[in-house]
Amino acid sequence: MKQLVIILLISLLPAILVAQNERKHVRSGNKIYQKAVKDTTKIDTAAFARAETEYRKALNKKPTDKYWNFNLADAIYKQNRFEEAAGKFSELAEQMTNPVEKARVYHNLGNSQLMNQKIDESIESYKKALRQNPNDLETKYNLAYAQLLKKQQQQQQQQKQQNQDQDKNQNKDQQQQQNQDQQNKDQNKDQQQQNQQRQQAQNKISKDNAEQLLQALQNDEKNIQDKVKKKQAIEAKRQKVEKEW
Repeated sequence: MKQLVIILLISLLPAILVAQNERKHVRSGNKIYQKAVKDTTKIDTAAFARAETEYRKALNKKPTDKYWNFNLADAIYKQNRFEEAAGKFSELAEQMTNPVEKARVYHNLGNSQLMNQKIDESIESYKKALRQNPNDLETKYNLAYAQLLKKQQQQQQQQKQQNQDQDKNQNKDQQQQQNQDQQNKDQNKDQQQQNQQRQQAQNKISKDNAEQLLQALQNDEKNIQDKVKKKQAIEAKRQKVEKEW
């Protein structure tokens, strides 16, 4: 996959006479920077740090130079200090008047924002670059790449939301099932209590019936005994009368 493009503005250094000491630092920084960029096997942050030092030495003499500040911002970017680089590119974007130069600044601002996970901001910066230079292919590529990342991010967010909704529904179903289980448990408990009460009532009724039956039997037995005693008394009286006669 094509890598994000960082455009060097070294070629835009103005062809005017500057103090020899300042020019020496700029040339030294450019040389270190270009050598580090050519080594595609690694990112030599130490080399870019040395280039940064050279640019800062030149800017100590001429701090408002737009082009040297641009090269400094590039060196900072190469050291993965994306937030700091974005701040400098944002300042430079307001200073550049040439459309092509302004487009390059916005391009690099977009790169810094994208590498700092600020996808929406990078997309806007790339669009601003293309408004200044509509035919820039590298910026078109980076814009498409950022938009693809944005789409993937949205899909991930949607999937995350769906998973959260699914988990929420599952938790809701589990809660409903737990509530139903509790209701069934309560119903079973109530049924058991009712059965126990019914059994106790039946046992009480059976006991009462037994007592009533026993009492009835005792009454019948007493009646029978009374009848027998009465009959025996009559017989005894009869025998006595007959004997006296």
